[in-house]
This record gives sequence, structure tokens and C-alpha cells, in this order.
Amino acid sequence: MTEVYFHCSTDDHVLIDERGAAMDLAEAREHAEGLVRRPVMTPSVEDWRSWILHVTDELGDELFYVPFVSVLGKLH
Repeated sequence: MTEVYFHCSTDDHVLIDERGAAMDLAEAREHAEGLVRRPVMTPSVEDWRSWILHVTDELGDELFYVPFVSVLGKLH
């Protein structure tokens, strides 16, 4: 298991995960998708299209990232 951190950012904002969690890469991907889906599916005035979730290891190396727009689907 690896210590992973889930940071969110836009051009104007950065939210740093200082706690992290121990999990394998498959669990981290599943958790990341849930973290992205939760705010996108909650009614709000926030425009999530520019947000990105960055998943890093304990050294700060990026393992992968998930653009919030990836769960929004196609615009009609």
C-alpha cells in the first residue's frame, strides 16, 4: 500500500490534502472518482469544469489526475 494524497486545483484555487490515506492504486482510482463525482452531482453554483483532482504519493510525485469534467459527460 502507498500513502496517497488527493489535491484539487483550478487556475485560481488549490486545496491540499494534508492527511493522505494508505491504499493501493486501484483503491486510489476508485476513491478519486468518488471525490470528483460527489461535488459535481451536488446542486451548487460552482462551475466544476476547470477543477482537477491530482493524486500524489508521499513524495509528492503525481500518480494520476482526474479532471472533474470527465464525470460531467458531454454537453448537449
